[in-house]
Amino acid sequence: MYDAALLRSLVPSVLGVLVRRGADFAAAEDAVQDALVEAVRVWPDDPPREPKGWLITVAWRKFLDAARADAARRRREDTVESEPPMGPVTTNDETLQLYFLCAHPALTPSSAVALTLRAVGGLTTRQIAEAYLVPEATMAQRISRAKRTVSGVRLDQPGDVATVLRVLYLVFNEGYSGDVDLAAEAIRLTRQLAAVIDHPEVAGLLALMLLHHARRAARITADGSLVLLADQDRTRWDTTAIAEGVAILQAALSRDRLGEYQAQAAIAALHADAPTAAETDWVQIVEWYDELLNLNNSPVVRLNRAVAVGEADGPQAGLAALNTLDPGLPRHTAASAYLHERAGDLPTAARLYAEAARKAGNLAERDHLTRQAAKLNARLRT
Repeated sequence: MYDAALLRSLVPSVLGVLVRRGADFAAAEDAVQDALVEAVRVWPDDPPREPKGWLITVAWRKFLDAARADAARRRREDTVESEPPMGPVTTNDETLQLYFLCAHPALTPSSAVALTLRAVGGLTTRQIAEAYLVPEATMAQRISRAKRTVSGVRLDQPGDVATVLRVLYLVFNEGYSGDVDLAAEAIRLTRQLAAVIDHPEVAGLLALMLLHHARRAARITADGSLVLLADQDRTRWDTTAIAEGVAILQAALSRDRLGEYQAQAAIAALHADAPTAAETDWVQIVEWYDELLNLNNSPVVRLNRAVAVGEADGPQAGLAALNTLDPGLPRHTAASAYLHERAGDLPTAARLYAEAARKAGNLAERDHLTRQAAKLNARLRT
């Protein structure tokens, strides 16, 4: 019986086997995609006893056929081994090396994300293009260039876990568009990575994703409007995902190798643990932001910390922290508007909300800020 989830889960292992046998990455990836098409056609009527072995055999045949048809690749035929027989296959998991290959430092972030979704995630070029709202031809070119870039990289070269995690977090933050739920896909891929590498930051990223994803149903209204964390209906949060995220985080923190994803997950866990917005432990959240700053002293982290200070110590303290940052920083104006509103300076807050709306990077955020400005202006008129 055809099982799409099983097929997609086998893609990285099959691709890794072909690359280890001597196929360059681009040719191996094409061969695996051809084998997947064949599986969709054949498996419903004739399911294999060993799906992974079947895919490896068929993909290897596809690669050899392509190599024989291409004169430029004939030299490679002298070095390839004979076709392996059907039967038990190695249990070695090539997934980790494949992650490192797709998140190679030579690739741009957008190319690394696209290649990871294609090679590790098993998504089609069309699905990836629809998710990123670009023409399929554009995405095909992007993936093709990425494959050419990494074709000469050996799978036994050491990889950078931090780069892999950064790519996965980029996928997660795209959320949902088209017929591909990229947030869920990122969680699936991070689970897969956690199964093949014992690293506290991998666990930290998985926990962070689960804790954020748990609030998804309460984050957007039926008409697409944003709902701020303080205003969300907490009964709609996924308590199962929260419990799993907290358990994974606690296990990672117990290893005493703190990283930025673990620190971010700890902040998310404190939000998830509060029965109401008013009961949020903002003092502890500020402490975790201080830990995060030691790991990632970025303007974005400092901005988020300033807002947390405003909640813990009062809006004037938050504004004082915010005023030490570059006012051109994304969301700086929106944060300033919020803190001025908390301080009771409604005219300034209304003006800043309107200014932030003009700078907003997406429609939902712009609409939310515009409504905030309109709400305050209405209060000022009355």
